[in-house]
Amino acid sequence: MSEAHVIDVHGLTKSFGKFTALNGLDLQVSRGHVHGFLGPNGAGKSTTIRVLLGLLRPDSGTTRVLGADPWRDVVNLHRRLAYVPGDVSLWPGMTGGEAIDLLGALRGGLNEQRRGELIERFELDPTKRGRQYSKGNRQKVAIVAALASDAELLILDEPTSGLDPLMENVFIEVISEAKARGASVLLSSHILAEVESLADRLSLIRSGSIVETGTLTELRGHARTSIRATLATAPPASALAALHDVHLDGDRLTATADADNIGDAMALLTRFGIASLTVEPPSLESLFLRLYEDDKGDKSDQDDKSSETSEADETAKPTAAGRHGAS
Repeated sequence: MSEAHVIDVHGLTKSFGKFTALNGLDLQVSRGHVHGFLGPNGAGKSTTIRVLLGLLRPDSGTTRVLGADPWRDVVNLHRRLAYVPGDVSLWPGMTGGEAIDLLGALRGGLNEQRRGELIERFELDPTKRGRQYSKGNRQKVAIVAALASDAELLILDEPTSGLDPLMENVFIEVISEAKARGASVLLSSHILAEVESLADRLSLIRSGSIVETGTLTELRGHARTSIRATLATAPPASALAALHDVHLDGDRLTATADADNIGDAMALLTRFGIASLTVEPPSLESLFLRLYEDDKGDKSDQDDKSSETSEADETAKPTAAGRHGAS
């Protein structure tokens, strides 16, 4: 594995019976980067993460995490990485503070000052027992345990599930701070604004394979920019052939333009007098929706979601109270 990559996966495959969860997946996460990992339910995100954690053995392909094979070196690796699942289970009779300390001890201890700061910032009461916590507070326990350590790699699978918007903002702040300390992060999240704020690079997964990887700027270059304008003179439709998705309502125009054709689009509209203009580059949400529009007629991912979830969960469902927990 290259020293530049903390995760290096090539040709990864994994099937559950007749259902293929991973189909030749390639994924590289650079050291010191936040890498967004996006895809719809059933696309293979959780299966990939379980392989990276050493909870599932792949059928084929090579997997290296921090230079090691996660299936063979799972114990040593879990001293160097921290994991936050999307649905944290805690020991019912243990307080949140005790759970944080136990999970931290598995990695050789915690930064006590950072532990206290994180508990305060996430407004977590560490004296309550696991059975008393809401879903959001269970997530906070796992997040604090992960970030109070000096883990080299953070693997986060829907980590803010159950958190309110204020706490989501705190999460974005603390992940940025972890990156500044030198940590690397693999972040899977349905909150696209969260990924958009944090990720240096993104990988989009569909049907068990990575279909696009790059920076947000690079991925935006493959999508269209939205244009809304009020024109002094209503143009004939034939004059707008260079634009896409054109809709004219009197003097009001909505359309899209290819990323490399924005200048030409502006020159075209100027001929008809621009009274007002809004130009919006493609958001991560629009990129995501465009990528998966083609799957609307293909229900196999959704139909097989239960197969992936049930069979993978039966094999090994990671929880904070389980074999590796929120560590």
